[in-house]
Formats: sequence, C-alpha cells, structure tokens
Amino acid sequence: MGDQFSNNPFENLSAANLPAGPEAPAPNKTGDKPQKNRGRVDIIRQKAGRGGKTVTVVKGFVGIGLPEKESLARAMQKACGVGGTVKDGQIEIQGDKREEVARILREANFRPVFAGG
Repeated sequence: MGDQFSNNPFENLSAANLPAGPEAPAPNKTGDKPQKNRGRVDIIRQKAGRGGKTVTVVKGFVGIGLPEKESLARAMQKACGVGGTVKDGQIEIQGDKREEVARILREANFRPVFAGG
C-alpha cells in the first residue's frame, strides 16, 4: 500500500518557461476584495389577486439561502417603512417601492431589473 506514483505529469512544467498567469485584481479603496456581481434579480409590481393593493416582488435569486433573503427583506422593510415577507423564495414588500428596493439590491451587489408592470 506504500506505493508511490512513479510518473508526475506536472514535473516538467516548472522548467517550461510558461507565461505568468493573470494578475490578481487590485483591491478596492477600502482594502477589501473587489465585490463581484451576484446576478440578475427581477423587480415586479403586482396588483392582481391582492385585493387591489400593490406589492413589490423581488424574484430570480440564484445561489443565496433563506437567511440572506430574510435579512435583505428586513433591510428593505426598514428603508421603505413598510411591511414585507419572504414567500416561495421571493421577497414581497408592501406598496410600490421599486426604486428603494433596487437601491438596496445594488448595494448588495445584485443587478436589479424592472420587469413586468
């Protein structure tokens, strides 16, 4: 069981004079790693089936869990001064608050897109 591999295919690469890999991007002004775009999310204003009340719905999140959605929803509720919830993987905020919600999503490095009505 103590057999070692006899042939290492990467052994000759160190002496092959290959070009250097890409340089790491420069850190931003705060010294942190640069933030990457976390993907597109759709912001929709809905009225149908809600008793005539308008609701702002944010959907299309990819790669984030329920705890992060709930913290985003709390931040949106606080900034807008309204209620809201996380339901079926979507964030619902009471009222037509699309601009405020888009600002919060941009700060969280998402790419908000106004979709629908």
